[in-house]
Amino acid sequence: MQNERHVVVIGGTAAGLSAASKAKRNLPDLKITVFERSGFVSYGACGLPYFVGDMIKEANDLVTFTADDLINKRGIDTYIKYEVTKIDRLNKTVTAKDLITREIKEVSYTELVIATGASPFVPAIEGINLDGVHYLRTVENGIEIKRRIQNNSVKNAVIIGGGFIGLEMAEELKLSGLNVTLIEAMPRLLPFLNKDFSDSVKDTLIKNGVNVELSTTVTEICGCNNKVTSVRTKDEKEFKADIVIMSIGVKPNSELAKDAGLDIGYKGGIVVNEYMQTSDKDIYACGDCVQMFNLLTKEPTYVPLGTTANKQGKIAGSNLSGEKESFKGVLGSGVTKVFDLYIASTGLTEEQAKKAGYKVATTKITKGDRASYYPGSEDNHLYLVFDGETGVILGAQAIGSFSVAGRINVFVAAITAGMTVPQINELDLVYSPSVAPVYDPILIATAQAIKKVKR
Repeated sequence: MQNERHVVVIGGTAAGLSAASKAKRNLPDLKITVFERSGFVSYGACGLPYFVGDMIKEANDLVTFTADDLINKRGIDTYIKYEVTKIDRLNKTVTAKDLITREIKEVSYTELVIATGASPFVPAIEGINLDGVHYLRTVENGIEIKRRIQNNSVKNAVIIGGGFIGLEMAEELKLSGLNVTLIEAMPRLLPFLNKDFSDSVKDTLIKNGVNVELSTTVTEICGCNNKVTSVRTKDEKEFKADIVIMSIGVKPNSELAKDAGLDIGYKGGIVVNEYMQTSDKDIYACGDCVQMFNLLTKEPTYVPLGTTANKQGKIAGSNLSGEKESFKGVLGSGVTKVFDLYIASTGLTEEQAKKAGYKVATTKITKGDRASYYPGSEDNHLYLVFDGETGVILGAQAIGSFSVAGRINVFVAAITAGMTVPQINELDLVYSPSVAPVYDPILIATAQAIKKVKR
């Protein structure tokens, strides 16, 4: 019977709570228990840089539901500051430890959801454990960083890693009045972007007073009395640092699953099928801890994003409650902003498309986001990747104004639907001088792409 079932969820943020909430909505009498290692559940992790920069004043502003809300309003038993340390598949139990009292709890399950997320990469460099070296993954991380930078003694910040979080933190720390240096090992920022677009990101940072160091790595974090004082790089430069933000990527938290004998795949992600089931049919996994696959190439990939985590969690919850929903794959769609420059992309890069065997062609255009005569028009720069023989759209990138996000979303839909550039060019897009030009940047870009498609 339904009330004899007990679903245990390991992880109480995006994926885990999406699974729990969907299953509970479909089966109100289903017993669900959630264990979360941190002190917060159901929060917007992507808003953490803006909380640190004080655009968002209070940590609780990021929180949608508290543990008490989940217990009292949704009927989901929720335990915070509890770490699950073992999964016993034979006896169908999990062992959980109260991180405050150290009490050990053993809980039986009929079905299990693993939504353990990801952890920051911790490089093996001298000084990595000094006071003042931080990572930004949890609300607690954000609170500690914010407390430190609001201390008037903090003047110099070094950010190691130029991904989305690194760039957003560079902006927020600079706007907070700190001297900021961004160090990136690659020869350009966001290397999945067209080179001209990457250069524009770098130029925007420099224009706004951020020191950008490319093609170099950190060899030592220096300190005095156990507190960070500077950072040294392989090219023998040294940068003052009262705080260091490590942002060089994340890895799936798949150790529990591995120890339980579940299949582990690409980059250490838990292997799941399209229904979010692991190699054990009674154990589901979703979010940043799992291996994903690319919607176009069908090859394994790992793109840890909040949108994907929520979607996968909902699918797991649906299937737990008797439905049959499947996950279709990811395109790696993303958007961010660096000061006044917005950056968005989706789908394959030129290099990825070539590796996948497509006959790749590309085009790049610049077009205003409103009518040229309307005040405030800003340029959108669009870059398309498509198959030169079939015209099928494979990828799109854009930099420019706020409106690039909406235009890239059109390409997300087009790629998902398998559309060609001529078909996209026929779309009946909206027009108003205050919103878009009569020939939208999307239409200009696809018109140029059509010229490169073999007929």
